[in-house]
Amino acid sequence: MTPPAFEQTVLLSLLGGGFATAFLHAALPTHWLPFVLVGRAQRWSLPRVLAAVATAGLAHIATTAFVGGLIVLAGLALDQWIAGLLPYLSATLLLAFGGFYLLRAAIRGPQTAIGPQLEMTEPAVSHTAAFLGLVVVMAISPGEVLLPFYLNQAQQGLAVLGALTAVFAAGTVAGMALFTLLARAGWSVLRLERWARYEGAVLGLALIAIGLLVVLYQP
Repeated sequence: MTPPAFEQTVLLSLLGGGFATAFLHAALPTHWLPFVLVGRAQRWSLPRVLAAVATAGLAHIATTAFVGGLIVLAGLALDQWIAGLLPYLSATLLLAFGGFYLLRAAIRGPQTAIGPQLEMTEPAVSHTAAFLGLVVVMAISPGEVLLPFYLNQAQQGLAVLGALTAVFAAGTVAGMALFTLLARAGWSVLRLERWARYEGAVLGLALIAIGLLVVLYQP
C-alpha cells in the first residue's frame, strides 16, 4: 500500500507541473498578444486590459475543465474494463503531446506571431464588443495540453480535480498577465515574441518530464 505522504508528494509534484505547464502554455503569443494589440487600439487603461486577460483566461480554463470532465467520465467508464491503465494512458498522452511540440518546434523552427499594426487612430469597435471578442476567442479553444492531467487524476475525486483546475487557472492567468504587463511596460513586442517563440520546445520538454514522472511514481 502506498504511504499517504508519498501520495501527497506525488500529487503536489503533479500540481506544480500543472501550474508550470499552464504558465508555459500561456506564453504562446496567441494568449497575450491580442490583449496588447486590442488594448492599444481601444486605448484601454491597464485595469481594463487586465480584466480582459483574467476573464478570458478563466473562460479558457472553464472550457478546458468542461472537456476534462468529459474525459474523466469516459476514463472512469473505461477503467471498469481496463483496471489500472488510466495513469499510463495519461502518461502516454503527455509524452505524445510533448513529442509533438518538440517535433513541431524542430520542423518549423522559431516562430513569431504576426498581428495587426499596434497603432490605430480610433477604436474600430465598441469596447464591449472588443472585450467579449477576446473572451470568446479564448473560451472556444480549450488547453489541449492540460487535458491529460485530468485523465491522470480521474480516480482522485472532485477535490483533487478542483485543485487541478484552480492551479491551471492560476498558471494561465499569471502567464497571460505577465506577458501583457511586460509589453505595456515598454518591452518590445518583438522581444517578447523572440522569447515566446521557443515556447513549443520548452513546453514539449516539460510535458515529457511530467509524463515520465507519472510513469516512475506509479505504486
